[in-house]
Amino acid sequence: MTDAERVAELRRRVVTAKDNDRVRALRDQCVVDARSLLASSAEPSWTVRRGLLTRDRLAAMRFELDAPELLVGRLREPKWDPAEVEAARVALLDYELHFPGQTGHCELDLARLMSAGIDGVRADVCALLDSAEAPEARETYLGFRHAVDGLREMISAAALMIAAQHAATIGEPRRSELAELAEACRHVAHSAPRTFLEALQLLWFVLVGVMNADQASLVVPGHLDRTLRPFYEVDLVDGSLTRERALLLIEHLYVAVNAYIPDGLAMSVMVGGRDAAGRDVTNELSYLCLEALRRTRLIYPAVGVCWHEGTPDDLVELAVELMGNGYPTPAFFSDETIQRGLRSLGVPSDEACRYINSTCVEITPSGASNVWVASPYYNTCGLLLDEIAVQARLERGAGGDRSSSHAATFDQFVERYRHRLTEAIAAGVTHQNNLRLQRADGMRRPLQSVFTRDCLERGRDLEVGGATYNWIECSFIGLANLADSLYVVREEVYDQGRMSFEQLMSVLDADFAGLEATRQRFLKGYPKYGQGVDDVDRLLAETVAFICDTCAAFTCEPDGSAYVPGAFAWVQHERLGRQTGATPDGRRAGLPFADGCGPAQGRETCGPTAAVLSVTGWDHSRMIGGLAYNLKFNSSLFRSDAGFDGLKALIVTYLRRGGFEVQVNVVDGDTLRAAREQPELYRDLIVRIGGYADYFTRLSPEMQEELILRTEFEQF
Repeated sequence: MTDAERVAELRRRVVTAKDNDRVRALRDQCVVDARSLLASSAEPSWTVRRGLLTRDRLAAMRFELDAPELLVGRLREPKWDPAEVEAARVALLDYELHFPGQTGHCELDLARLMSAGIDGVRADVCALLDSAEAPEARETYLGFRHAVDGLREMISAAALMIAAQHAATIGEPRRSELAELAEACRHVAHSAPRTFLEALQLLWFVLVGVMNADQASLVVPGHLDRTLRPFYEVDLVDGSLTRERALLLIEHLYVAVNAYIPDGLAMSVMVGGRDAAGRDVTNELSYLCLEALRRTRLIYPAVGVCWHEGTPDDLVELAVELMGNGYPTPAFFSDETIQRGLRSLGVPSDEACRYINSTCVEITPSGASNVWVASPYYNTCGLLLDEIAVQARLERGAGGDRSSSHAATFDQFVERYRHRLTEAIAAGVTHQNNLRLQRADGMRRPLQSVFTRDCLERGRDLEVGGATYNWIECSFIGLANLADSLYVVREEVYDQGRMSFEQLMSVLDADFAGLEATRQRFLKGYPKYGQGVDDVDRLLAETVAFICDTCAAFTCEPDGSAYVPGAFAWVQHERLGRQTGATPDGRRAGLPFADGCGPAQGRETCGPTAAVLSVTGWDHSRMIGGLAYNLKFNSSLFRSDAGFDGLKALIVTYLRRGGFEVQVNVVDGDTLRAAREQPELYRDLIVRIGGYADYFTRLSPEMQEELILRTEFEQF
């Protein structure tokens, strides 16, 4: 079997046979949990018991492996007696194991693991345990040690499974592959990896172990070109590895990620960027991480290029070439913009150079984060409709809302809206802080803590403030619709006096029924964000500045960290849009909002350059919570080199102007409509949504329509 055939077969399985319900069920370890908690019932410390629970979950995990696979990556579904499962569920009613709030969404710190191995990490934990004086710290370290022991048991069991397969396998080259893999697993169960294969396999074991045993979501591979570089370069020199073999192994990792993570989420890899001294760190693995997307053609991972002025041109061209040929999973991030934002949050320069989009476009410091992302989402246009309704009631003389008053000028109206937005932000902070306190009281993640700075040094689980960075990132949805709507309100109600608020509310409540001429006036009679019109763009810029200043006034548990805004949407622009009535920008009730920091769908009528000028007309660096900018081009543009050159120039212009992130769909509307009508023919058609990628045919009808409605540029 050739390399291409291997990957094609593994890819086929993921696309055709993946069962998302079964994937989610792999994390249901109720029988293991019940047994573990019964066995530890005499232990007075809940922190220690959580460490034992993580250990027992890890020790119970089993993997599957078959002929095409070169990495151990797939979990085997446990076969429990139904009666025991039911008894376990009853027993677990006495325990609080699941807490609201967020987990994962991070890159782990694997430096010590890669240099000293599991036994070395365990020795570090034991030394800290022996020297700890405070009871809480001793309990924490004991829980950490149990978790590390479980990781070792999990990997050792995988080595035994592969050894058994090796013994039963006849014929080369599979016997040699199994022998190499079994030895790799036996070795990394205790010692530092020696080879590229061992390092890659250990990385995946740790990610799966943390996600499964600590119930942490979306712990990402991260900067593979930095983590794996030493092993790659040594193996190349001694001749034990070729570039082609390394590419194949990365492709196997990508397949494993897709087999393990349910659809509709996100996993991230980042390449390139700069080190603490400002030097470009691009290396051959940076190219391989992008190139691996070509044959896998799956939704995970997104590979972000950390672009700066010193990024090699051919790395940029490789990402652009993939984009232009219809691969939506590459993206570009502005290294300078993001580092500036991280420094403003107190991240020192020598750490601000290593960050991850965790997992769509939200930024967290690598290896040191218990940052919560997209917590919560704010419906900016829903709040606008609330204020319009209040002003309409005041006009009718109905008394209105005591918290508001009649807005005689547009500036007063904006002030009332901002007061409402501030109250929503304050309520969001209170809710998130309450969730943090609940988790600190009963939730522990010992394995993730071991691989998160500075939990070991502080002797604290990351749920109680062990991590270096603990801020919370919220997200504001519909900013483009908000700016466009504010402009219409200013013109219609204040400057021109064509409508009162009562009349405007009546139009919106009717969803423009019988008022199509009015809707067209709102939609097309006024300039929109994305058309390069300063007057509209300024409304958005001023709103973003207000949001950033307001969020900066709040702090988060457990250590007074910042409350950090973003405009990352995931799928919430569709979900919140579905819940929201018609808006003054001409958007009908229930339709999706704009999908990130870009213009609303179909409004970039002056071309992509004007849109880029609008989108980069305000400071992106304060929105570390994430900004996604989606561009959509007709595939006919990329039938010659000129199309690729034009896309590269547009992207670089965007990044040079301080753009946060940019991603591209190259697919024509006819293809999307055909896929909607005959999904069985397009089941592997991948599209970019609001920061992540997904299979088009598995999206909701509303989300499919949102993608079709996006402006499809046919020239640069």
